[in-house]
Amino acid sequence: MRLLKLVPDNTNIDFMRWRNVALVLSIVVTLASIGLVAVRGLNLGVDFVGGQMIRATFSQAAPIEEVRTTVDSLNLGDATIQEFGNKNTLAIRMGLPPGGDAAANEAASRVRTAIQAKHPDAKFAVDSVSGKVSNELYRSGSISIALAMIGIAVFIWFRFEWQFGVGALVTLFHDVCMTMGFFSLTQLEFNLNVVAAILTIVGYSLNDTVVIYDRIRENLRKYRKMDIVPLLNLSLNETLSRTMVTSLSIMLALLCLLLIGPEVIFGLTIAILIGIFVGTYSSIYISSPILVWLKVSTESFLPKTATPSAVERVANHNERF
Repeated sequence: MRLLKLVPDNTNIDFMRWRNVALVLSIVVTLASIGLVAVRGLNLGVDFVGGQMIRATFSQAAPIEEVRTTVDSLNLGDATIQEFGNKNTLAIRMGLPPGGDAAANEAASRVRTAIQAKHPDAKFAVDSVSGKVSNELYRSGSISIALAMIGIAVFIWFRFEWQFGVGALVTLFHDVCMTMGFFSLTQLEFNLNVVAAILTIVGYSLNDTVVIYDRIRENLRKYRKMDIVPLLNLSLNETLSRTMVTSLSIMLALLCLLLIGPEVIFGLTIAILIGIFVGTYSSIYISSPILVWLKVSTESFLPKTATPSAVERVANHNERF
């Protein structure tokens, strides 16, 4: 039985031919994402802005318009009401009223009483987050993403060379900006689940980038006389099969979760799905071409005191192994 191969052994795609087009595209979309976040902002969830979420579960399909009218009539401020997980459950999100926990408990009690007056069989669950806690969560989430990106760049710097560290950091910044721009554009709720998804994206993008960088470093030692652009194309084609199989298998699983999975993890799922797609693109068209722009060549990492005979011995040794 022949094994299925998504990428033939003799694949020779000229990825670097489109590196300048990809650079312009990435810069435009990244700047647009930053602009969207700055101007339109993110639809921050209760985790980050404080407030309370009341989950109302009915014995049949939830009457969302009736519940919206009932809650609006209580004059408790703006409330977001939407299905949660299934057609029988509604999530009612409201800001924290002035007066602290006592006022919040009273507001939740009024909502429950008003809905139960028309639907006695309704069941309720209330989650509250204070403004102080939400600020701490927002700050901690932002710091965790920034530290993860910096730590990864430092690791690659020491594992390879500083050019590779810069390439990894730019790649991760690109992926995070794209994901946050998507959430700003669609106004999907941005909560702690999405922060966890972004950290997952950072880890996946790093994994894919390190595999490609490791092959580039091997080929830099092996092919001393090859120009950097053909060498990058060779490295990308040699790792293409692994990149495609890994990305497609993860994306298929995420698509299943997106289509038939529970509503509560929708934001997490779509964030990782977008991140995997963008991360695969950036591993090829951001992390690799940046080595060309940073003037990396087959001579970049040779000892400065090495004599021609020593260089030749190193090349011969690498070719034997």
